[in-house]
Amino acid sequence: MPQEKWFNRKFDFTSNQNIFPSIIERLSGTPARLEEKLSSIAPAILTVMVDNTWTIKENIGHLTDLEPLWQGRLEDILAGRKDMRPTDLQNRKTTEANHNATPIEMLLKNFREIRMQTMRMIEPLNEAQIFSYALHPRLQTPMRTMDLFLFTAEHDDHHLARITELVRLMPL
Repeated sequence: MPQEKWFNRKFDFTSNQNIFPSIIERLSGTPARLEEKLSSIAPAILTVMVDNTWTIKENIGHLTDLEPLWQGRLEDILAGRKDMRPTDLQNRKTTEANHNATPIEMLLKNFREIRMQTMRMIEPLNEAQIFSYALHPRLQTPMRTMDLFLFTAEHDDHHLARITELVRLMPL
């Protein structure tokens, strides 16, 4: 079954439970889950475009492209800014990056390295920092550090699910 488009997703950030350790676990595991998923995908289909959407390689590159945004939004929250920095809703960085020309090993390595930078930023946070917040520019809702990285984990899973869907949709 097709999944909901990312920009149509609704998020609820009202829980006051500290689930940050579970979020950290999810985020730190994404590179391994991605590598495992790619180990069973034929290289010939990594750059096949389905219905004029991103290829498998472009979905992987997009995860790397957005990691500086998550890091910057964390910096915005920790600096006490009222609003988080916006993103390019057109995803030009991904569209223009030509990820299809990059070897899959390099795409996976780049994602693992930048995600580990993020992990080094979030693992030492204290509870006050986890519950600090700023306004998310597109959703127009306060988002705590914990919410930001739950959103990030959901975004990771969205693209992992999309890769699975692309494999299923490949023409025979």
